[in-house]
Amino acid sequence: MTALLRILAWALAVALVSLPVVAVLEGWIGADRWPLRTLRVHGQFQRVDEAQLRRTVLPYARGGFFAVDLERAQGAVAGLPWVEHAEVRKRWPDVLEVRVVEHRPFARWGDDRLLSEHGRLFPAAGVDVPSGLPRLAGPEARVADVVALYNESRALFAGSGIDVRAATLDPRGSWSLVLEGGARVLVGRHDARPRLARFARMLPQLLAQQRQPMARADLRYTNGFALSWGEPAPAAAPGPAPQSQEESA
Repeated sequence: MTALLRILAWALAVALVSLPVVAVLEGWIGADRWPLRTLRVHGQFQRVDEAQLRRTVLPYARGGFFAVDLERAQGAVAGLPWVEHAEVRKRWPDVLEVRVVEHRPFARWGDDRLLSEHGRLFPAAGVDVPSGLPRLAGPEARVADVVALYNESRALFAGSGIDVRAATLDPRGSWSLVLEGGARVLVGRHDARPRLARFARMLPQLLAQQRQPMARADLRYTNGFALSWGEPAPAAAPGPAPQSQEESA
């Protein structure tokens, strides 16, 4: 009797698992009987095209509540421009719910990608890239290191009123910066932070002694650095001399 009960329990379990699959395939619980009538989209959008998002997810809802492929729908939404994270769920009895987190760009990364504020890289192709973003570059595994040095450099040069516009870590492990105005700073592979701190501390005095703009600074020396200066900005052409006006009495 015990063996018979086990067989019956096993057969019942198989039936419970397979019945919904068979029902979907046969159309017993298809879209006409259990349709998804409501699409709810959650998220704060500045760059994600909500209309495009809806067009992307709606085809997956046509199979009805039980047949909707949530994984494929979620993957399709996650592949849209500016989408950093997506979740697609269904709510009984007729709701398909989409939650989207949008990329918030922090910097350009290399030639063809952007870096989000959460430290994730995503393609720049097909998106309207905001102007004024700093340019960062380096090995993908060193994203956090590049961001850290960039932020520290900005704090160091803030006292001189100079912004850092780019930070690069090349494949050999050598650092370089580009300052506001276009001056390039070669930092090197060793002691990057002490060298930058020393240079930033002396920079206001160095700039005060020169009329020319700084073009290049090489910090790859043990006890100093080498500077190159550009051409001074052309003086503004004098305007026409003011004409005297005489009034007759």
